[in-house]
Amino acid sequence: MVKKKVFVSFDHDNDRQYRNLLEEWNANEEFEFCFNNLSPNEIKKEDIPRVKEALVNKISQTTYTFVIIGKDSNKESKHKEDIGFRNWQNFEIAASKTNKNKLVGIKLDKKFDSPDELVGCGTKCAMTFTKEAIMKALKDA
Repeated sequence: MVKKKVFVSFDHDNDRQYRNLLEEWNANEEFEFCFNNLSPNEIKKEDIPRVKEALVNKISQTTYTFVIIGKDSNKESKHKEDIGFRNWQNFEIAASKTNKNKLVGIKLDKKFDSPDELVGCGTKCAMTFTKEAIMKALKDA
């Protein structure tokens, strides 16, 4: 089985444990995806141009983007002006769309708002963080 290359977009401050779980699943050969991770420790968060460049580079190596949708996924960043988007997740989604990645939203709770850039662009969504829901959304993307 050839694994799909996936970039994972998530709220670094609040939803890291879900990214970590995906990393564990990624190591399991039963999963049909592999992903590139850009840890916030790799580069200094305050160097916004460098962060943007690194994110675009990582996204360009993939064909799918998982967007983990937590309670703060659409929260406005204090660096909104410098990022050019509401927050980093919205930047990552926009860069993924530019790269023509297929988008898969993974809602941690149905009531959480999706990032603005994810709305209205044909995203397949897993409405729960389960293997079955995520794999179905990935196959449907």
